[in-house]
Amino acid sequence: MKFLDQVKIYIKAGNGGDGSPSFRREKFIEFGGPDGGDGGNGGSVVLISERNLNTLIDYRYQQHHKAQRGDNGSGQNRTGKGGDDLILKVPIGTQVFEEDNKTLIYDFKKEGEKFVAAAGGKGGLGNTRFKSSTNRAPKKFTKGTKGEEFTIWLQLKTIADIGIIGLPNAGKSSLLAAITNANPKIANYKFTTLNPNLGVAQYDDKEVVLADIPGLVEGAHEGVGLGIQFLKHIERCKSLLHLIDITNLDIKESYDQVKKELANYSSEMMKKKEIVVLNKTDLVDKDIIDEIILEFSKNINCEIITLSTLDKNSIAQLKSKLINYVA
Repeated sequence: MKFLDQVKIYIKAGNGGDGSPSFRREKFIEFGGPDGGDGGNGGSVVLISERNLNTLIDYRYQQHHKAQRGDNGSGQNRTGKGGDDLILKVPIGTQVFEEDNKTLIYDFKKEGEKFVAAAGGKGGLGNTRFKSSTNRAPKKFTKGTKGEEFTIWLQLKTIADIGIIGLPNAGKSSLLAAITNANPKIANYKFTTLNPNLGVAQYDDKEVVLADIPGLVEGAHEGVGLGIQFLKHIERCKSLLHLIDITNLDIKESYDQVKKELANYSSEMMKKKEIVVLNKTDLVDKDIIDEIILEFSKNINCEIITLSTLDKNSIAQLKSKLINYVA
């Protein structure tokens, strides 16, 4: 399934049905009179958040959505049938914006939330409604009102407890596969991750949702590489897991480069709790690892741990640490 996190759609609620101007015409009834029924209400366009969705791709190929019109009223005081609501399902984390793509209308944060994006029109009144002591045979009736119609933007911001960040090829996808049930693409070249991946890690009957985003290169906040397209997917994360390849010649420079891109994208990113994980320790001698950590920790004000995705003990240690970063 292709990943799509932004789409523009047109929605139109159903018009209300017209009221009826009918009169009774039964053969053996001495006094006739108005018997026109009301029109039915038009259907609304309703957005509902769904847990099992993680992309907006369904709206890429169908961008016009119209709810059902209400039926007209008829004789014998019969009210027209109301139009059915049109239900559009969206992933949790979807934000609804006006046509300018800046004004936020609604933000889906939980499963099963409902938002009426366009209200259906009201049904018109039949002539029976206008009968009075002074007007026994009214011909007046009203037409149904039009349903609302809008052009809106849907933007998806992934909801996860912890966002995995780092340079390309730092091992983020391997980490996600090792500690969760996710199956991201893994290969020995840059930008194997082209879309955000979600996974759920379990430890002591607790669950932690992690999001892996494409690697951040210099200038990501300005559109270089793939980073800016997906940085928004870690805006909602409570904490960040900063993964660094310990075999890099200068891990402090690698760390600073990613932090700079986060700061340039949004100052709020810098306020999140952070844990630094030095990955691929199986490729470096233990003594060298200790020296690297000692030097690196002098200028870093956060917890630092080491990891090898081939070592089950280090994976278990990381899982136990992550529980403290979701509170």
